[in-house]
Amino acid sequence: MRRTVRTCLLSLWCVLATTAAATEVRNFKDAAEQQRYERLVEELRCLVCQNQSLADSDADLARDLRDEVYQIIQSGKTDQEAVKFLVDRYGDFVLYRPPVNRTTLLLWSGPFVLLTCGLLFIWLRTRRRETDRAISLSPAESARLRQLENDSKE
Repeated sequence: MRRTVRTCLLSLWCVLATTAAATEVRNFKDAAEQQRYERLVEELRCLVCQNQSLADSDADLARDLRDEVYQIIQSGKTDQEAVKFLVDRYGDFVLYRPPVNRTTLLLWSGPFVLLTCGLLFIWLRTRRRETDRAISLSPAESARLRQLENDSKE
């Protein structure tokens, strides 16, 4: 019985130890500095993960980038300087909200262009259907059409 209890406690300790080891402990001067850090790692994208921020990612590169952001904040630089450093090093991809410039214009305008094209397509289709319905044949044209249909059957 004691052996089973010891084994269970040892297993529990191993699980808790790995969880504690995975937690990153950072010391900040004040709460404002910690909030800056948390906001920055939420705004920056992990470069190797699919749609994850640095805060959410468990990748080694994300851990390195979190360390880099921490060091930048500890050195007294502003948020803009931290973002500029990472953008200069990794490009606009590191940002969740890339700036509007020549290289990202399609990214920003694409949804609006597609929406406009879709609405234009729908409008043209409904307009054409209305004109198709509006065209009606006169009695003479209807008789001529029936005659042509009968002639083609024979």
